[in-house]
Formats: sequence, structure tokens, C-alpha cells
Amino acid sequence: MAEILKGKPVADAMDIETQKLVNEAAKKGQKSKLAILRVGERSDDLAYERGAVKRCEKLGIEVEKVLLPADCSQADLMAAVKKLNKDESVHGVLMFRPLPSQLDEKEACESLLPAKDVDGITPGSMSYIYSGSGSGFAPCTAEAVIHMLRHYGASLGGSRVTVVGRSLVIGKPVSMLLMKENATVTVCHSRTADMPSVTRGADIVVAALGKAEFLGSEYFSEGQTVIDVGINYSHAKEKLVGDVDFDKVSEIVAAISPVPAGVGSVTTAVLARHVAEAAVRKTKK
Repeated sequence: MAEILKGKPVADAMDIETQKLVNEAAKKGQKSKLAILRVGERSDDLAYERGAVKRCEKLGIEVEKVLLPADCSQADLMAAVKKLNKDESVHGVLMFRPLPSQLDEKEACESLLPAKDVDGITPGSMSYIYSGSGSGFAPCTAEAVIHMLRHYGASLGGSRVTVVGRSLVIGKPVSMLLMKENATVTVCHSRTADMPSVTRGADIVVAALGKAEFLGSEYFSEGQTVIDVGINYSHAKEKLVGDVDFDKVSEIVAAISPVPAGVGSVTTAVLARHVAEAAVRKTKK
């Protein structure tokens, strides 16, 4: 049976350092504050929101919720972003995506002030991820993967890592972060030929394609470390599952993160860290 890479120990270790940042900002007159901008009531957004609020409140980070109906207009959304940009008490903004189809997500992302972009959605943050220049933040889930691997002692330098999924939210940014750690990265997607042979040859597999239990035992080999980023609801099993068939794959690989209780809690810890860092940065301006 594989070693189970739970997120709580990673998040708890991160919280210790985040608390120091929150205290540092507070001593200089900045009470760390996160604003959550949510359109509609998607179940996955609500689950993430609950976890984020709980972690932030534990660390003394204030949370403000800006809630818009699912049928809101682009003007309503842009007005909310503009208001948060102007609010000097807000250090970080988390805007849940994807937005409803009637909204221009690109315009909303581009309008958010880079200094308040704590989830890597603005062009400035993307530049930081892909070029290494600037002072933006990486998407929280992508960065959480790196923290998971570091905490559990995975050797990234020189390792062969296969990322399954190429979205701007996880797949592409986590690939760039892994390359910064000197890993050799292969990205798989829907057009990849014979994907199982590619994933089986990796030392580390990061699953981020958003399909419930899509990756079965044929995709893996002995000795691998697997980080499952997927969060999907299985109607057949009536519970949350990852992109990896955990029951079968955990009998093959050396280590694997579970869903739930894996990357999710680390993602909220990264979010809190980013808000605290943004507050500290503001004290130095």
C-alpha cells in the first residue's frame, strides 16, 4: 500500500510561517484582509470558500465576501472588481472561476490590480510565473502541489514529472513551477498519443484534468509519487473523488495524495500565505 500524502501536515507547517507574516503586517498597521468575489453558488466554490474562511479566520486574516447572483451583468461584475481595487483595507482578492457564460472572464481578470491578485489570474501574475520577473503570485493550487512535494521529501531536481492537464489554472502554471525546481516536465492532454506509456515512465505524476477517476492502474508503475489535484463528485460512489482511481492505484505506486484531505487544504494555506505576504508588501511601500 502506498504512503498517503495528506495535506493537513503540510498546511499546518505553512500556517506557522503565515502567522508570522500576519503579525508582522499587524505591527505596522496592516490587518491582513481577503475579499472573496463569488458569482452564483457552485458547490465546488462553496466548499473552497468554507475552507478558505476557516483557515483565514484561524490566522487572524479578515475575510469579506462579495456575492453576486449567477445572472448578474458584466457591469455588476466590473463594478465589484473596481470597488475592491479601491478598497485600501483589502490586500488580496479571490475571484472564483469559471464565471457564468454571460460574463467576460478575461476582462474581469485583467481589471484586477496585480498587487491584490493572490491567485495568479492577472497578466502580471502570469508574467511572473512564465518569465520569473515581477512580484506576482502563482495560482494557489499550482503552488500547493510544490509545497506537497517538498514537504514529503520528493526530489524534484532532475526528476521526470508528468503533468496530466494543460489548463491555465493548474496544468500550465504547475509545469512552470516544476521546471523552476529543475524537474524535467512532460505535459499530457487529450491529444497525447498512448498517454499510459508516458505517465508510467515518470517519477512523479500530477493529475489535473478534471475527470473523475479517469487515470486507472494502467497509467502507473511502481515507485511513483502521485499528486491528485482533481476534485470531482462521483454519483456512483456518492462522494468526492480525484482524477486518479485511488483504490487501484494506491496498490501500485509508492506515494499518493488522497481526495479529499489532500491538496485542497494546502491550497487554502497558500491562499492565506499570499494574503499575508500582500499585506507585508504594502507596509514596505
